Amino acid sequence: MSTLGNFIWSIADQLRGPYRPNQYGTVILPFTILRRLDCVLEPDRVAVRELAARYENPNRLKVEVKKVTGRTFYNTSHYEFANLLADADGLADNLADYIDRFSADVDVFEYFDFKKEILALEKAGLLREIVKSFGAVDLHPDVVSNADMGDAFEYIIRKFNEAANETSGDHYTPRDAIRLLVDLLFAEKDVDLAEGSIIRSLYDPTAGTGGMLSLAEEHLLAQNSEAKLTLYGQEYNPQSYAICKSDLLAKGHDTTNIAFGNTLTDDAFKGRQFDYCMSNPPYGVDWKQYAKAVKEERDSSGPYGRFAPGLPATSDGQMLFLLHLAHKMRAPEDGGGRVGIIMNGSPLFNGAAESGPSNIRKWLLENDLVEAIVALPTNMFFNTGIATYIWILDNTKHPDRQGKVQLIDGTSFWTKMRKNLGSKGREISDHDRAEVVRLYVDFEDADPDHSKVLRNAEFGYWTITVERPLLDADGNPIVDRKGNPKPDSKKRDTENVPFTYGGSTAGAAGKHEVIQTYFDAEVKPHVPDAWIDWSKAKTGYEIPFTRHFYKYVPPRPLAEIDADLEKQVAKILDLLREVEQ
Repeated sequence: MSTLGNFIWSIADQLRGPYRPNQYGTVILPFTILRRLDCVLEPDRVAVRELAARYENPNRLKVEVKKVTGRTFYNTSHYEFANLLADADGLADNLADYIDRFSADVDVFEYFDFKKEILALEKAGLLREIVKSFGAVDLHPDVVSNADMGDAFEYIIRKFNEAANETSGDHYTPRDAIRLLVDLLFAEKDVDLAEGSIIRSLYDPTAGTGGMLSLAEEHLLAQNSEAKLTLYGQEYNPQSYAICKSDLLAKGHDTTNIAFGNTLTDDAFKGRQFDYCMSNPPYGVDWKQYAKAVKEERDSSGPYGRFAPGLPATSDGQMLFLLHLAHKMRAPEDGGGRVGIIMNGSPLFNGAAESGPSNIRKWLLENDLVEAIVALPTNMFFNTGIATYIWILDNTKHPDRQGKVQLIDGTSFWTKMRKNLGSKGREISDHDRAEVVRLYVDFEDADPDHSKVLRNAEFGYWTITVERPLLDADGNPIVDRKGNPKPDSKKRDTENVPFTYGGSTAGAAGKHEVIQTYFDAEVKPHVPDAWIDWSKAKTGYEIPFTRHFYKYVPPRPLAEIDADLEKQVAKILDLLREVEQ
């Protein structure tokens, strides 16, 4: 639990009555942001006001402010938390003036409709107390670190959504999951990120409150204080966008790289590619409402468009983000790119051969983009206990990893939390994280109980249609005009034939031979009159993750089971006798 979050949330007690609990966030979140920016601006306030008196042109003023303060944003108002309460009658107007006089890049308060909220607080007689309470909290980044601020925002959002009976998973990912994702993303072999003043770009198309961007930057700077990581993000939820942008503003980033909007229908960074991409898209979210726009883009963009490989079912948009990120990796000729994305289990196996999801997996694997997939512990997320996975993509794999995918079972690397947070009862400790990263680094030498390395072709299969003859009343096959037996649709069956059946290494290239070998060995002995309808053969790809880590547990001896049953029967009989008495 966040102590700061608790403190800020305690201010909400003052809102009881005029505000319902599910409305608290509309007041608390923008006030928290305003106070944090207020603390950041404090040391240079007088200097900025003097510059504002000298330069009327906002572009020129921005340049001069940057020279003096090192920041890209500023506020030219004569008001601040320190003097807002001096004019009791004009508080609402003065607070509105303070917000209006931020530089143009601070548009975050519009996304909270904050001015309307100020008037509502004034009308309810609460504005003065709320301003006073926030004025007493020091939220400068030197006092409250970015990580603590992020935790506080996330705590407030979670409480806000619990009160509104909404899901919080749309907004943020637990920090421990992000840290593992970041470690895996930066754990590329023979790439030294600690060397010199390197410049890298990082992009999150579902930026939320900015947790992934912030933690990735922290990780890189801890390795190399001279490194420069340019952050890019896009977010669809207005409040999350406002928090993300204001947090990065407070840290001195150029927030023109944080865009508002729907990544799937309006890519704010069209044509841009990045060194690193990270995302935790919403699971199982319906995209019917913008399916028309997505399909139009796919049809108009041709074979190299981001959605060209295939489209998932409209009931779950995760794989659209997977495709989007695969197209955002820096091109191999420019140095290549890496992607880390957290998804649930369905993108591993959903959809039959030649369905949209199968075709997406086919494109990723045949282009050798999937480097590793890590199964996370269950009960890791705040609003769901389901199984989740980190996918690592790379379009310039290290030679050792080319043509291969590493599957890592990280489900046992967790530590029990002292207190559950929603559905989250487990966390990945620093030690757990190091163990998982070690498995990744050890690659083919890793513990086989937790890591498997497979060739891309091992995920491919053909679905073949097996026909049997239609028989007449005497049990003889009915034939067509050419003398061929007619198929009986009621006896029609399908079989999945792995590319690697019988030890084949030919992959998709050995299709006819492998299928025929499979049919002769697995089907023909059981149904001698069957044949393959070659015209219906389909190619599919799936990643049956759990199957590769399945461990056979022999059943208990029958005598032991019988003894247990006898005990239970005796108990039931005793209970029945008590009832009869």
